Amino acid sequence: MKRLKILAAQGMIMPRSAVKGMLIVIVKVLLLTPNTVSAHYISAAKENENDGDPTPIWCVADGQQPVDILLKGLDWACGSGQIDCILIRQPNMACYQPNTVKDHASYAFNLYWQKFKKQGATCNFNGGAMLTEIDPSHGSCEFQFIP
Repeated sequence: MKRLKILAAQGMIMPRSAVKGMLIVIVKVLLLTPNTVSAHYISAAKENENDGDPTPIWCVADGQQPVDILLKGLDWACGSGQIDCILIRQPNMACYQPNTVKDHASYAFNLYWQKFKKQGATCNFNGGAMLTEIDPSHGSCEFQFIP
């Protein structure tokens, strides 16, 4: 119900059928994967707001989480997650700097999520990740967005 109040506060006007459909999606997601509610909520609301054009959303490391959580997610994404992490692994590559666990994890988390979100991947990484509408790209390091 809190999310519906946010929609109303933002002045979003949607047909009753759209809101009803969003509620169904939110309930299903909440029951299956509680940490990904915001991913599906944002997508549903923003697509409706922009006439079907999705607002770019990225998956980044949550800087409030302990480094060991971020490292585990980073190691998984670059290993079992089948993500090519060369741009954060070598000092002369575009996304190596800043050389921090948070920045490297953000790059890997986003690359994984963008690649596999349509197959049901989540932006979670054991609670070490979060979604943002703020483009995390910096300098020559471009974070992918796949609609």
